[in-house]
Amino acid sequence: MQALIVPLIPELPTLLHTSAANASWAITATLLAAAVATPVVGRLGDLYGKRRMLLLSLGLLIAGSVVAALADTLVPMLAGRALQGASMGIIPLGISVMRDVLPAERLGASIALMSASLGIGGALGLPAAAAVAQTADWHVLFWGSAALGALVTVLVVFLVPESETRVGGRFDVVGAVGLSAGLVALLLPVSKGGDWGWGSASTLGLFAASVVLLVLWGVWELRTPSPLVDLRATARRQVLVTNLATVMVGLAMFAMMLVPVQLLQLPEETGFGLGLSMVAAGLWLAPTGLVMMFVSPLSARLSAARGPKVSLLAGTLVMAVGYLMAFALTGSAWGVLLFTSVVSAGVALAYAAMPALIMGAVPRSETAVANGLNTLMRSIGTSTSSAVVGVVLAHQTTALVTPAGTVTLPSETGFHTTFAFGAGAALLAALVVLAIPGRGPRTDEASAGPAADRLPAVVADARASGE
Repeated sequence: MQALIVPLIPELPTLLHTSAANASWAITATLLAAAVATPVVGRLGDLYGKRRMLLLSLGLLIAGSVVAALADTLVPMLAGRALQGASMGIIPLGISVMRDVLPAERLGASIALMSASLGIGGALGLPAAAAVAQTADWHVLFWGSAALGALVTVLVVFLVPESETRVGGRFDVVGAVGLSAGLVALLLPVSKGGDWGWGSASTLGLFAASVVLLVLWGVWELRTPSPLVDLRATARRQVLVTNLATVMVGLAMFAMMLVPVQLLQLPEETGFGLGLSMVAAGLWLAPTGLVMMFVSPLSARLSAARGPKVSLLAGTLVMAVGYLMAFALTGSAWGVLLFTSVVSAGVALAYAAMPALIMGAVPRSETAVANGLNTLMRSIGTSTSSAVVGVVLAHQTTALVTPAGTVTLPSETGFHTTFAFGAGAALLAALVVLAIPGRGPRTDEASAGPAADRLPAVVADARASGE
């Protein structure tokens, strides 16, 4: 769903009969809805059933796809894309269901693959979307996603059992509204600051509002008996540092999502572009998704043997190596495939390890909301990376003279600056990972969660009886 609309971006203003600035909201709407929905749906899953919320999320995905498929103007497209974004809680819910219903020996590889699917879907979806966009009516993209959503819904109904794990308390409506408002105020200027101006009143005002709203939200969460997010649990060193590392990994990852496809498609006349079509560029990048699928089970084995902290550290270092390789490998499609595959392998190692670290530090009853918050941290990282890379490529440009006139394009220096940014973010993530306490639980221990999950209930029982 994230990659679905990428091939349409240059044509969206014409397709939706609107301006380029307005058309960009089709991407922003998905981002904001996903950021708001992910932690909220995670908490609802802990309260009322993860499978139930999984089916609700799939329903939103199908509804959003149908609305977008019927759209020919901006407003219904925005509504459809927002509904698609609201379905993004599927990933943390799926990980949480696995923790509750799968045997320990199958958890490591299963959770690793589910977590890495955040990258796999984009890598495989981009060439498929590009092929459909070039050979058929663009509405087919959304009808196809609706059909896939319906298929997955049927599979969930018949194959995924409901978890019996529940947490007590009520849903924190005030906390959900407060977090939503704070996240919108934060991510909206991050995604639109390039259009509005980073020093504009709108951008700075929203950043200031986000600080105020999130501080007030934090105060409320600490005082309410049934918080949306248990901030005391998220303040545990293992959870806090893992979430910080997640933001840095998101920063590093998204540079790889934005640059290679442009390098492959830029005209050869620039001196560094490779002049491929949209479909050809997507096909050259499709193997990166297969790399993630292959590496994620290896990450689970490494986590089981050495601990997920080691897997996360290895992932960040492999990402950094991939970006450094990019400086010498952009002259051919094979070179681009090689360095993007290395970066993708690092992403898979890192993404596969994060859920194990999170679940090793929270009780089973808070699995979904904790994973949802970790997924949100990824979103904040990738959104910020998108804004930074956008600024870099917009300011480091080159002019190409064509028969139709002079065209301004990103320069090779801009791409190199982006590679340096990705490598720096990955190395900074590695330093953050070193601050995660100890070796960390092995994947099977963290996922099965025996003693760590039972201890809170034992303590609660003892306190209730006065012992």
